[in-house]
Amino acid sequence: MNRPDFENLEVYQLAEKLANEIWYIVKDWDYFTKDTIGKQLVRAADSVCANIAEGRGRYNFQDNRRFVKIARGFLYETISWLRLAYSRQLVTTEKVSRFKPIY
Repeated sequence: MNRPDFENLEVYQLAEKLANEIWYIVKDWDYFTKDTIGKQLVRAADSVCANIAEGRGRYNFQDNRRFVKIARGFLYETISWLRLAYSRQLVTTEKVSRFKPIY
């Protein structure tokens, strides 16, 4: 079996970078914060990557398109959770400025 080609997609690489950045921030939060906003944020960011990869694996334009649209929805959800995290002072302006070029 050949290596999956989704790893070569720039959009996938950016999504993976965003998900990993979020993971490293959330893992240091206290239990309550992780259990509420943290889990939602990590799942949304991880789902961007997963849906890009799954869509690429379908080898059908219509299926791929559907999964990319789902990934876009999870990206918007991720941005929404990041906005809430920022307004609740869970992430700093510096950290937010690292996310913006990615999404």
